[in-house]
Amino acid sequence: MVVAGGRIDGEREGEDVDPLVVAAVLDEPAQSRLNLLRRRHFPPERNHLDAHVTLFHALPGEQEPEVAAALATATRRTPPEVVVGEPRLLGRGVAFRIDAPGLLALRAELARTFDPWLTAQDRGKRELHVTVQNKVPPDRARALHAVLANDAPEPTAVVALGLWRYLGGPWAPLATFPLAP
Repeated sequence: MVVAGGRIDGEREGEDVDPLVVAAVLDEPAQSRLNLLRRRHFPPERNHLDAHVTLFHALPGEQEPEVAAALATATRRTPPEVVVGEPRLLGRGVAFRIDAPGLLALRAELARTFDPWLTAQDRGKRELHVTVQNKVPPDRARALHAVLANDAPEPTAVVALGLWRYLGGPWAPLATFPLAP
């Protein structure tokens, strides 16, 4: 997120509550493998989080009760299946593509609920990914991408949605909403 004029990009004028982030949590062993890659390859001074699939980057913080209620309702379903797909070179990092039609459908449903609050970034989101490296020199990113290019796609599932507060770098966990078994 970009700070502009004392506000986080996408934050509305007059808001002073830190924004909310909604992310999907993957099942094991995919989550552990991605966490390990992130710990190994993300610059330690910037790595404040486990691996995650961000669904919404900046929902208004003062809407926490409404966002939490929508997540509680949305997770009363069978966990969406996902495939951790091929790695993508981000220029200064690497992310794995997440192929998950069911998760995209769940996100679209939530986006309709959150529509009045969506930033341009969240409104335009069309693809899902997990970043395992970012903010490194391009040659380091290319080297990791070359190593990961041989990884086979990994089927897994989304087991929960997490609600976080964005604190200008780190995220503070607020709640976890498990999907129905």
